[in-house]
Amino acid sequence: MSKHKKTLPSLLAPELFQASFNKKVLAGIALGSAASLSAGAALADDANAGRKDDIDRVEVQGSRISENPKISTPPVDTPRTMTLVTETLMRERGATSLQDVLRTTPGVTLGAGEGGTPNGDRPFVRGYEASTDIFVDGVRDYARSSHEIFNLEAVEVIKGASSAFTGRGGTGGSIHMQTKRPRAGTFAEVTGSYGTAGQWRATLDTNLHVADAIAMRINAMRMGGGVAGRDAVDVDRFGFAPSLTFGLGLPTRLTLSHMLVRNHDMPDQGIPFSNAARPERTTPPKVRRENFYGRAYTDFRENNNKATTLMFEHDFNEAVHLRHVSRGSTTLNHYLLSRPTFSNCAANAGVPCSDESADVQFQRASRAWWRESKSMIHQTDLHGHFATGPVQHDYSVGLEAGREQIFTRSVSGTPRTDLDSLYAPNPYRSYNYTLTYGERQASGEIKTRAFYLIDTMKIGEQFIVNLGARRDRFEVSNASASRKDSFWNYQAGLVYKPLANASIYFNYSTSSNPAGENLGQGGGADGVAGGAQIRDVAPEKSRSMELGSKWDFNDGKLSLAAAVFETKKTDARSTDPITGEVTLNGNNRVRGVELSANGAITEHWHIWAGYTWMDPEVTHYRSGNSVYDGMQMKFIAKQSGTLWSTFEVLPGFTIGAGATYMGQRFANDANTHVLPSYLRYDAMARYEFNKHFSLQLNASNLSNKPLYDASHVGMFATIAPGRAYNLSASYRF
Repeated sequence: MSKHKKTLPSLLAPELFQASFNKKVLAGIALGSAASLSAGAALADDANAGRKDDIDRVEVQGSRISENPKISTPPVDTPRTMTLVTETLMRERGATSLQDVLRTTPGVTLGAGEGGTPNGDRPFVRGYEASTDIFVDGVRDYARSSHEIFNLEAVEVIKGASSAFTGRGGTGGSIHMQTKRPRAGTFAEVTGSYGTAGQWRATLDTNLHVADAIAMRINAMRMGGGVAGRDAVDVDRFGFAPSLTFGLGLPTRLTLSHMLVRNHDMPDQGIPFSNAARPERTTPPKVRRENFYGRAYTDFRENNNKATTLMFEHDFNEAVHLRHVSRGSTTLNHYLLSRPTFSNCAANAGVPCSDESADVQFQRASRAWWRESKSMIHQTDLHGHFATGPVQHDYSVGLEAGREQIFTRSVSGTPRTDLDSLYAPNPYRSYNYTLTYGERQASGEIKTRAFYLIDTMKIGEQFIVNLGARRDRFEVSNASASRKDSFWNYQAGLVYKPLANASIYFNYSTSSNPAGENLGQGGGADGVAGGAQIRDVAPEKSRSMELGSKWDFNDGKLSLAAAVFETKKTDARSTDPITGEVTLNGNNRVRGVELSANGAITEHWHIWAGYTWMDPEVTHYRSGNSVYDGMQMKFIAKQSGTLWSTFEVLPGFTIGAGATYMGQRFANDANTHVLPSYLRYDAMARYEFNKHFSLQLNASNLSNKPLYDASHVGMFATIAPGRAYNLSASYRF
């Protein structure tokens, strides 16, 4: 037996900063800064102004202005739906990853990878894939990763077509992660936890005010142990994120930051799903939820992400601000995993395949992957405000330039495909194999250049007009094809304020999806609609309309919102029935309703709740010879909702409870395989002994029912963790 050793190329050596501050990155940062500054575009935003302590409950769901420099108004005056999940809420619910956060966010569903479509976070926002619409401090995080939250202050989901804000993609919305930065004061917090399946986690958050204008912040994380409700599955994570700010509180500021995340969790593809010999079973088979269908001594996944960021900010005066961000990042997604399917059961197979009796077997096949993604992105923004007569303007004008490269190595010599019992799989088998790697080679590249302008105009006390436009030049290439596209996208919103604490709004926005926008992130199973292939077609175009109302109560600490929306893609990629070529003759649409209530009902009672109803319909789509007109879009739930509420029963003693509902989702375009709906219950109790020390007990998935997160076109179904209890202790000093 050949045991895989966790030895990786030099980019993954133990040195925390190796390759992150290399000459190429620093040169790129310097050139990007110089070019952007000479272009005259800029933006600055005092990152510390108006910010509160990490554990301040008032900020959790109140009228918090977005950290996104393109959004200058508080949520009540912003003409689109925005869902904010703060650090406090993530703590209360016991989340440790972006997937944990999104699993309880209404209007968001999860997808899965299987090898050709790489493993990692694959969210769908309002019906459309957003795996490459994830941003860190406003900068796109293109590579397929499993994102951690130890260094995050908030996760913000901006819904509706958003290419005017973010560039390519963003059809259903985009996901923005705000990292922790140095600030005034000196503090430290250490948290340790232990729970079901021996899962443990330790985090450190410390801030040192070195001098009057210099501060340093360090966040670190280590996590290990098993996964509740899953045999042989474990987690192994490490994170380190230092940052240093010069000029804190001064008109000119420079922040240097680095983040390293290593995720070596055991890949878990869940259970085999569709069985051609038994088509009448449309949901996953009923098996022991703890069964692991992978290979405990063979499978591995090494997902490593390193990012170095330079942020320069300057306040020319109170009305004009400049910000430039340069980020260089490297992500490696390397794994050998088992794909459990019923590929051994042909359509005409007899028993035990056809009746799935006690002797039925599944097929365990190998999927190997080595892909490295490198990116260098520069953004320069100038934002501020001015008046033209009675009209007040808040503007943001900016330039963006980026290069994203993909490198691959072939992997051969994987373990043999074998069969095993569906009801009693043995994940501890030994395999004779030797992995062999080819040379690292360039496999693709994306270059972007963009200019954007956004203006929010306040007309009197009752009207706000938000206008935005962005011009992108998108170039994509690989060894066999290339394409260049240039496109405009727009944003227009009108807000009427009947009261100071309320708004009624209408929003119209567009998005563009060029061919190859997801280069290297998708496989053939996504069909011709997928964005990973470079095709000789123009970008898909979509437009969103949203009508809604927002109301703030309790001095802005409680927010209520309601919206109706429709996103329509009128020229989606589809197969021409005569020529067989890929054209833009397809179309689809998602329309729905979203409701939310977030914030403090009283000083001691807080709520975070949301509900989304969607009707995701494929109007016209042909992939090869298959026609899917009138089908429901795959992976998308018509209904989803969440309720989380906490109450301070006694001084220092808080209890919380909540439920999350996810409606049924079709796992394939033909709508023949279904992931069943589920209702998940969670609870929490926290006691703060004093301002320094606190204990918190979390209980998640209290019913311990199998909750299916996702499926890769019906081949298999991934499962969320089972019932878990976790006790954590925090000490602040």
